[in-house]
Amino acid sequence: MNRRWVALASLGSLTLLCGAFLFEYIGGLAPCKMCIWQRWPHVIAVCAGVIALLSAARLFVLVGGLSALATALVGFYHAGVEQGWFEGPGTCTSGPIDGISAEDLLNAILEAPVVRCDEIAWSMMGLSMAGWNGVLSLGLAVLWYVAWQRRGV
Repeated sequence: MNRRWVALASLGSLTLLCGAFLFEYIGGLAPCKMCIWQRWPHVIAVCAGVIALLSAARLFVLVGGLSALATALVGFYHAGVEQGWFEGPGTCTSGPIDGISAEDLLNAILEAPVVRCDEIAWSMMGLSMAGWNGVLSLGLAVLWYVAWQRRGV
């Protein structure tokens, strides 16, 4: 295990997590359900990195890498939902309204989440936040892999 690479990969997840919170609390962009799903693996990766650095246990490097890969996959899936390539969870996307009474429709509207998973709230250079999370987290997964493979400091 290479401690520098572990620290760099952990810091990367922490940075992406802090960026998400900045967009939410400073930028006013409330997260959807899938955005929240993407945050948890970053939390796990940061915790795994801290444990790996304190204990030198390679198992936690593997956990960090798998967490980074998991959030990358969710990010790519979320970006695909935003683009209409994939169907997202029914609880945070829109769809056709067939065979539903007016009362049930009103209740569904009142109970529906405010933020939808199939709308792009922010993008840069053609990629949404979910897409950027996918790309950057995939890079972090590579860093975790390098940390796993390399020996020494």
